Formats: sequence, C-alpha cells, structure tokens
Amino acid sequence: MFEQCAAPEPTISSSPIRIPRQLLGELESAARFRSHDRWSLLYRILWRVAQGDRAARLVGDVDGSELHARIKAVRREAHHLHAFVRFGPSGSDNAPDYVAWFEPAHDILPSAAPHFAERMGLHSWLIATPDDAVLWDGMAMHYANPCPLAWRQLAQGAQDHGTELWMTYYESTFNPARLNREVMQNNLPVRFWKNLPEGSLIPQLMSRARAGGQRDGQAERVANRPGKRIGPPRQPD
Repeated sequence: MFEQCAAPEPTISSSPIRIPRQLLGELESAARFRSHDRWSLLYRILWRVAQGDRAARLVGDVDGSELHARIKAVRREAHHLHAFVRFGPSGSDNAPDYVAWFEPAHDILPSAAPHFAERMGLHSWLIATPDDAVLWDGMAMHYANPCPLAWRQLAQGAQDHGTELWMTYYESTFNPARLNREVMQNNLPVRFWKNLPEGSLIPQLMSRARAGGQRDGQAERVANRPGKRIGPPRQPD
C-alpha cells in the first residue's frame, strides 16, 4: 500500500516573498563579518523571516543575537580603519599622493573607505590590505580584490620623513600618570600597533610607567623646558 503512495509535490507559493528593507541592510552589514559560517547564518535568518518568523532578526533570538553582534563588530572595525589608518606620501609622481597599509579583521574596506574621499578632498590616495584595496584618484573610487601586488608594495614601502618628528611629539606628550593599560588596549588594540609609527614606542612607554614613571614620568621634561620660573608666593611678614 505504501509503495503506491507517491511523494507529495512541493508547493510553490504564488505570493511574492516580502523582506523588511531594514533586514536587507542588516544582512549586508553582517556579511562583512569574517567567519566560517558567515553565509549559513545569513541564509538561515533570511529563510526564517521569509517563512514569517520575524523573531529571527531580533536581539532576543539566538540567530538574531549573533546577527547584531556581527553588525556591531563590523561597525567597530570600520571605526578602527577611520581612526588608525596612517597615510604617508607616496614619493612618486606616478602614484597616488598618499598611501596607507591596513590589516582589518573584517571586510570593511569598500563600505568604510568613502569616508576618506570626503576628508581628503582632491588628493589621490590608496589604502591597501592583505585582501583588497581602494584607490581614490581625486574624482572616482576604484576597488580591487585581490589587492594588486604593485599596490601592496607601494603601500608597504612608503617612507614618511615626518615620522621621526611625530614620534618625538608622541613620546613627549605621553603622560604615564594617566595610563590605564586595559582602557588603552581596548581603544587601541595591540594588533594595530605594528602598522602605527608610534606603535614601537607604546610598549616602552608602558614599561616606564610600570617602573615608576607613572608617578613622575613627565616631571623631568617639564622641569627642563625653557621659560620663566615662578616661585611660591611670598608670605606676608
């Protein structure tokens, strides 16, 4: 009897599938999060919502919670790019005016790079990463994935003659009395130090602070500055 029963035909809905516009933006943002299950999570959420389960995109849901955690991580990485990328002059007439090398944890370059087009005006620039790159020619943005070898070499080989002056300034203004190691590493993760000019100084300055400089690290530099000394007020007779 069972052999005579044909398998039911899959039903195809004639009604269009409607997806909230906000969800599409959330999925696009979360798609920039690097993970082995990047696409499976997004597909699962999209499928659930398409079937009428709108809870799939809410923070209280298991999938929704992971979705919003990834969106937050992507936004934070974009902030890191804006804050910690360091442009230097290319030194060549046949290259962009400024170049930079950056190593993001997520695929944020295409969405985060337009910030610099507004910031740097008509200057041309290049941001290269281990995976992709963006070049602004002063008028239009050009995206490349993978990053061309020539762009990578240009970004990593740039020499900024102002680096020594900047490091002197950074060291002289570092206040060990205000050092909070945990807060500093939270705002400036260690993984970015190697690509920052001042990155090589940070461990030394933190070590001095732990060795006692946290109490009077600036005292000697302040005392040696030229200027008029003002003594304590004279006590009345």
